[in-house]
Amino acid sequence: MSNDRRKGFITKEILRDSIKESFVKLNPKYMIKNPVMFIVEVGTFITLFLTIFPNAFGETGSNLHLYNGIVFFILFVTVLFANFAEAVAEGRGKAQAESLKKTRKDTKAKLIDKNGNIKIINASETKKGDIVLVEAGDLIPNDGEVIEGLASVDESAITGESAPVLKEAGGDFSSVTGGTKVVSDWLKIRITATPGESFLDKMINLVEGASRLKTPNEIALTMILVSLTMIFLIVVVTLYPLAKYVGITIPVSTLIALLVCLIPTTIGGLLSAIGIAGMDRVTRFNVIAMSGKAVEACGDVNTLILDKTGTITYGNRLAAEFIPVGKHTEKEITRFALISSLKDETPEGRSTIELANKLGVQVNADEYKDAEFIEFTAQSRMSGVDLKNGTKIRKGAADAIKKFVMDLGGKIPDDLDKVTTKIAGIGGTPLAVSVDKDIIGVIYLKDTVKPGLVERFERLREMGIKTIMCTGDNPLTAATIAKEAGVDEFIAEAKPEDKIEAIKREQAEGKLVAMTGDGTNDAPALAQADVGLAMNSGTTAAKEAANMIDLDSDPTKILEVVEIGKQLLITRGALTTFSIANDVAKYFAIIPAIFSIAIPQMNVMNIMRLATPQSAILSALIFNAIIIPALIPIAMRGVKYRPMKAEALFTRNILIYGLGGMIVPFIGIKVIDMLINPILKVLNLG
Repeated sequence: MSNDRRKGFITKEILRDSIKESFVKLNPKYMIKNPVMFIVEVGTFITLFLTIFPNAFGETGSNLHLYNGIVFFILFVTVLFANFAEAVAEGRGKAQAESLKKTRKDTKAKLIDKNGNIKIINASETKKGDIVLVEAGDLIPNDGEVIEGLASVDESAITGESAPVLKEAGGDFSSVTGGTKVVSDWLKIRITATPGESFLDKMINLVEGASRLKTPNEIALTMILVSLTMIFLIVVVTLYPLAKYVGITIPVSTLIALLVCLIPTTIGGLLSAIGIAGMDRVTRFNVIAMSGKAVEACGDVNTLILDKTGTITYGNRLAAEFIPVGKHTEKEITRFALISSLKDETPEGRSTIELANKLGVQVNADEYKDAEFIEFTAQSRMSGVDLKNGTKIRKGAADAIKKFVMDLGGKIPDDLDKVTTKIAGIGGTPLAVSVDKDIIGVIYLKDTVKPGLVERFERLREMGIKTIMCTGDNPLTAATIAKEAGVDEFIAEAKPEDKIEAIKREQAEGKLVAMTGDGTNDAPALAQADVGLAMNSGTTAAKEAANMIDLDSDPTKILEVVEIGKQLLITRGALTTFSIANDVAKYFAIIPAIFSIAIPQMNVMNIMRLATPQSAILSALIFNAIIIPALIPIAMRGVKYRPMKAEALFTRNILIYGLGGMIVPFIGIKVIDMLINPILKVLNLG
């Protein structure tokens, strides 16, 4: 991942641009998209009018002009803070977009015409279906599929990883991305995207927020907030004539302050920022979500369907055990297997050395520097070493080692076939080891489960998410891997259509399903799944079918993506709970302040013992303003997610953000009241 994506949630540049954008967003045409804050802005304009014309509604009172001016200023700052929260979230996306735009240079493309001639054109002139040649040092002009050649491609501009990726025609690694660089050899590429619609262009639009649409949950929550706002608006508007009827004159600016404090301004100001930040967290994790809905869907996932190879296991068969045969010991087979692997650079060879060392068996490699090492070939199906003293050590396929030993006049141990058959039966690979004409044991190679997966699958279970492993292995092998990894279910000897059937079966039960894939044969299942995570190294078909793309091509990342989705939903729910709970304290601050002078009995509700009505109203209003920027870090980073059942999570959030949302304002408003009361007395407003 690039360093830019690792920076803190706000930089000096983002801060500067966000402050400027906060004022730009004051445009009513923009503000009306956020109904809650639009009401606050309307109230701000009314109090500005009353500041200039304090007696416009026939109100009288000492220093009414100053009081209205203070209310106006606090409301104005409240709107700015809400705009600032959204601007910070957007600013982070724009900063990422700028770094991506640097890779989108006006490069040249070597277009191959129908006659095979090469014509140099601008990359922006390429069309879907064009064939282009890219050689070492060239930037790939646009997204495409490799149709000829094999080359290393530097994708660091997209993924942030410096290691080049091998691309070749056919298979699952033929897709290339515009803006990446060929570092060796050459490729012929068929362009699959029109200019302006490439993968890089889509990434820039998404991280800038240009393509961000409100998700269904966000729309539903907005409707609830609007409903609450309308209810309080009606209550406050009817309060004015009712107060007049009983002989109480309430300043319009005070009524506006009451309305602003009672409507859910906190979550109204942070809601958009939470959604943008959710996509931003996924992007910083090197995953591109094609929509906010995809990120949100991750939070609702009930079932994960995972490939075995590359996701649950490494895909390379590694040494897991040394098994002696005949009258030989484990120490013997371990030592000779180690010697035979000293110059074996294959994953099997390196894992044999690692396992031997882990078992406490080591040799001095310098003692064997003059030995003749025999490399593995497809014809011999074995490798090994000939020592200076004439000893021949071999390891390889059991039948190849048998033939080698028998040609030397040796005998086959009686238990060899039993050991090799048992290993093969559980999906492992047996490598026989011989010393001269004697077979001394077998190396058990297995497809190793990635470390830490057992704990991660347990965390998913705590979230209520079921895991299903798909593999082409036989049922016995599949069962062994599934048990070791800790998945809930497995599908053995799985074909591409079996994945689709598994997804449909889970969806028919009302569950949301996520899966990963990289090949063309995965595309139908990725499209069927509610969350489809495609690998960036995969085919164009897979990436087009998915709604999320992992730039690092790490299939296990789906586990973290699900947690980020859950964190987004929890953050939104927690801050909504906190915002609504806030209103309780503000209610007890403002209502007694409005009526206590005319109705002294109302003072019994002044449980915070606020100094004066004006001090109470302004304290509540100030707290209402400053709580928005105070919560921006939580909105940006998200509420810390801990795997637990929905009931436990609900209880925890009610206690922390519900109860906390009521207690914090009581403390905050009281502290502000104590600070501003002396100032109000000096201004003759106390």
